[in-house]
Amino acid sequence: MSKHDKAQDKTNAMRMFDAAGLPHEVLFYDAEAAVSGAEVAAALGQDPDQVFKTLVTVGKSGEHYVFMVPVEGELNLKKAASAAEEKSIAMIKSRELLPLTGYIHGGCSPLGMKKVFPTFIDETAILFDTIMYSGGRRGCQICSSLADLQKLVDVQTADITA
Repeated sequence: MSKHDKAQDKTNAMRMFDAAGLPHEVLFYDAEAAVSGAEVAAALGQDPDQVFKTLVTVGKSGEHYVFMVPVEGELNLKKAASAAEEKSIAMIKSRELLPLTGYIHGGCSPLGMKKVFPTFIDETAILFDTIMYSGGRRGCQICSSLADLQKLVDVQTADITA
């Protein structure tokens, strides 16, 4: 279970894991020293292929989508559009992130957003027993199995990395 038990310090993502009784680990790092995803992976001594960043997009239809790709990878917008069955996909503007999701840039978790959006993770996630992703604020990562993440939010695997 989580090593972090102060209720007032918990994020929505941590609360979702705790409420479901699912195994996970919450890891902390210096958010000032580790800014890029690769730096976060290095700070935590993790394989960057196993650490995923959460990206929020908008489709031509106006629907929003969440994509999770390895921190050293880039989202392929054509592949993302195909996975979401959209004509095209674009990244949302940074200023739209907080009002849309409740999260800030660098601390956006696929869990606990203000609204549930269709969510996709790069298919490479299935190669690992555990994956890491934002715990809902800068300086915090959650480590869990993909299967346990999928018990909390409908995450589909797809080939979405450039």
